[in-house]
Amino acid sequence: MPAPVVREIVRQHAEMAAFLWTIYDHHLLHPGKNPDMDEERLARLIARLEAHLDGLRVAGDAGREIARSLYEEYPEAGELFVLRMVATKTEVRVRDLDLTKVRAYLATPQPGSWRPKK
Repeated sequence: MPAPVVREIVRQHAEMAAFLWTIYDHHLLHPGKNPDMDEERLARLIARLEAHLDGLRVAGDAGREIARSLYEEYPEAGELFVLRMVATKTEVRVRDLDLTKVRAYLATPQPGSWRPKK
């Protein structure tokens, strides 16, 4: 029997993963902007991001549905990143991502009826 899913906690995983991705990506694009972000803090940030993504993955279909719902509510790059990361069949670690491709994907308007119209 699968463990019960506490939707509020899973949503917190999605929200925090989106937020942490935004911080991570901003740091990589502007490395001199935050002098406190040393290698140790960056490693901790990535570990936290991975943990939140893992929380969504463990929730299975509910995690994917919550990530999709969050993106419908807030169609931003961080939320799209989370949705894409939990939608893949193969688990990819953040450090292994091709950031150029990720940024191009996040900048492309996403098709589908679930995307809010502007």
